Amino acid sequence: MSRVKFEIPEKFIFKTEIPIRITDINYGGHLGNDSLLSIIHEARVRFLKHFGYSESDVEGVGIIMIDSAIQYKSEGFYADELIIEIAVNDFSGIGCDIVYRATNKKSSKEIAIAKTGIVFFDYDKRKTVRVPSKFKLKIEELY
Repeated sequence: MSRVKFEIPEKFIFKTEIPIRITDINYGGHLGNDSLLSIIHEARVRFLKHFGYSESDVEGVGIIMIDSAIQYKSEGFYADELIIEIAVNDFSGIGCDIVYRATNKKSSKEIAIAKTGIVFFDYDKRKTVRVPSKFKLKIEELY
């Protein structure tokens, strides 16, 4: 069976803590895969806000997630505090990847690593646009 594989950056540029809620628990009694995607979405919103952006306004344009990949490493349970670290890499003309590492704060066990591909989007024109140069420069200065 082939597995999703992607490289984890050496440096993460943002960190936030998010607890696992009771609604994040699936029938197996642990963190559900759909909930992990929701948790990394919340982390991405916090990351953008930290830099003065939102998903609808990064230097005047929005973003759209075009793909996602998650590698599960261990279980997460109700009330576990997750440390979500974020890195940005693989810039192209119209997008980049956001990479996430979710770790259990208490045990230091890695719960999952994930990647979301995003493109920059002009919602008025309904089309992709180039990566805003100020955004790219702001990110690159952190590495």
